[in-house]
Amino acid sequence: MSAPHLVTLDVWTVAAHDVPRALWRMAADRPVLPRLPGARFAKLLGTGDGRTFTVRDADPLRWAALVAWDSPADAERFETSRPVRAWAGIARERVQFRLAPRGSRGRWSGREPFGPAAARSGPPEGGDGPVASITRARLRPGRAASFWRAVPPVAAELHAVPGLRCAFGIGEAPLGFQGTFSLWDSTRALREFAHRGAAHRDVMVRTPREGWYAEELFARFDVVGVRGTLGGRTP
Repeated sequence: MSAPHLVTLDVWTVAAHDVPRALWRMAADRPVLPRLPGARFAKLLGTGDGRTFTVRDADPLRWAALVAWDSPADAERFETSRPVRAWAGIARERVQFRLAPRGSRGRWSGREPFGPAAARSGPPEGGDGPVASITRARLRPGRAASFWRAVPPVAAELHAVPGLRCAFGIGEAPLGFQGTFSLWDSTRALREFAHRGAAHRDVMVRTPREGWYAEELFARFDVVGVRGTLGGRTP
């Protein structure tokens, strides 16, 4: 599959008293989202702070939708869709990250949703413009405890790296389906974390040896735009 023209990640923030309504939307929108015109891959996701990747990370006030689109026009039509209209009646805040796939490796639910590895060239290393990263993994149940022990040092390292604009956990379920979204000033900033942080390097080395994942994916994106706010600001 070729790379989609545009990927959107929407994050809606709700008030505590609207959590039941948000949970209902997650159930009601699940069959609708993949059937929207131009949606070639779609996932409804919970979010969390990504510090341990256990249930205690989960943030019941923030919910997300990730969609890979055939065209920017399809993404624009999403704005008048039933899911977006319904979330507008619930959410107190919304941010949408608009992303152009730059390269991807691995699979998500057996698919390559952002195209094959090195699907699209981007600006030179350290070039202008913010970039984003999405990681996702399905844990092997027998390896989960070992993985969870390795996460806190990496999370602490991540949030101390210069050039990070925002980062949070994403996943289809609170346990066993682990993912992250991060937004960076530049490719150089992302690479500084990925390859120079001691805790992250250790996890990279241990991953094939420990066999933590039954499935994994890493993707990079150029940031086309950011609409709305997260925590009261535009990242």
